[in-house]
Amino acid sequence: MPTELHVTGMTCGGCEESVETALSDVAGVEDVRADEGTDTVTVEGDADPLDLIAAVPEPYEADAA
Repeated sequence: MPTELHVTGMTCGGCEESVETALSDVAGVEDVRADEGTDTVTVEGDADPLDLIAAVPEPYEADAA
């Protein structure tokens, strides 16, 4: 089952890429899709949601959707 995060501060494709790259390094992540238009990030895999939130780089802020 995918994990969805609410991530604020993404304004472009480069922002999406930064968040996707950071989250793809978390153990258990199989796939990451960020959408700056909806401020959401969908993560496939069995990673701990708290680890995902902690891995979101500054200046972005994340919480559970």
